[in-house]
Amino acid sequence: MSDIAAESEVPERRASSLLQTLSTATLIQIVATASVLALTAIAPAVAADLDVGAYWIGYQISLIYASGMFSSAIAGTLVQRYGPVRVEQAALACFALGFAGVAAAWIPAIIVASLFIGLGYGLNNPAASEMLSRVTPPSKRNLIFSIKQSGVPLGGIVASFAFPFLSRYMDWRLALLAGVLASIATMGLLWLTHAAEAPRRAEAGSLGKALVEEQALIWKNKRLRALSILGFAYSAMQLSVSAFAVVTLTHDAGWSLLAAGAVAAGMQFAGATGRIFWGVAADRLGGGFVTLSLLGLLGGMGYAALFWLAAMPHALQAALFIAMGGVTIGWNGVLLAEVAHNAPEGRVGAITGGVLVYTFIGVIVGPSSFAALYALTGHYGASFLAFSGFGFLGMVAAWRCRVSV
Repeated sequence: MSDIAAESEVPERRASSLLQTLSTATLIQIVATASVLALTAIAPAVAADLDVGAYWIGYQISLIYASGMFSSAIAGTLVQRYGPVRVEQAALACFALGFAGVAAAWIPAIIVASLFIGLGYGLNNPAASEMLSRVTPPSKRNLIFSIKQSGVPLGGIVASFAFPFLSRYMDWRLALLAGVLASIATMGLLWLTHAAEAPRRAEAGSLGKALVEEQALIWKNKRLRALSILGFAYSAMQLSVSAFAVVTLTHDAGWSLLAAGAVAAGMQFAGATGRIFWGVAADRLGGGFVTLSLLGLLGGMGYAALFWLAAMPHALQAALFIAMGGVTIGWNGVLLAEVAHNAPEGRVGAITGGVLVYTFIGVIVGPSSFAALYALTGHYGASFLAFSGFGFLGMVAAWRCRVSV
């Protein structure tokens, strides 16, 4: 009788732990993304006060992602050495310092703050993947990781609304201090809910040696290698459509700035819901590679269709961009779930960090390559047509891994 009762209690404890971990990880992701995009949301006001051009925000974003690429590469070793909870707390401390540094309204401080934000952003996903992998049942893996990744577009929405709203009623420097408070509050919540978490291995090798070992393991494993390629290709597509949707609609299709901005907001909302939808689809289809292949096909077809954007009715133009938001922003959770599934036992955080290096490279290379193509062609649709190749490449790479199972 007692054995039966004990067995019946296990799923309940696991479900509670899963809900707790998922909620905290998603909240951290929202704070992380809001820290990255906070300055973009109030760029005109900041640029006016600092007497610089608003276009300098592009350099700040590139600096953040370059820093994130570095910290993602070493995050796995740090997770193994200190445990995922401590690494997440360190990431949140970086976000708090980042918000505070930007609020200092001094360009050298903003540069250092951007580096801190990038460091925290690169640490976040490997640590969160390690935490979630310990409590997530295999049948719900794609859904759980996708829910957590929905924090990315949700964080974008929070940044886009919260900081401009607060800046209407107070100085933008004070508005950014709300981000400091949010980071510290989330750090406290993580300490309260996961104080007992501990690293699986007390010792870990040097950062450089571990980095080489992780990359060697990734490139020897067909599926992890494919996931790295997918991360590069799909992140390049995601950042390009996010960065150039408004300018494409205004320049190539004659939309007003306000109307084009509404479409861009619709894309982010579609991305948030799309991440959950594709997570459910992946679990129903029995694995993430089929879904990732389908996402590549849909993304490639949609990008190719954007070549003829100007010939479409306005309603179809908006629908196509919003659909591309659901597709090209919706892939991330499924990919992270597949990384966790294919990583060796006890090394989910390490392998996640190693794979995400290529995602960061795609983020850095994608928008700049897209802009270079536009400089050559003078037509945004031509750049989208060229970038459709990333989608079709991802489709083939993912499908080859699926059919080889």
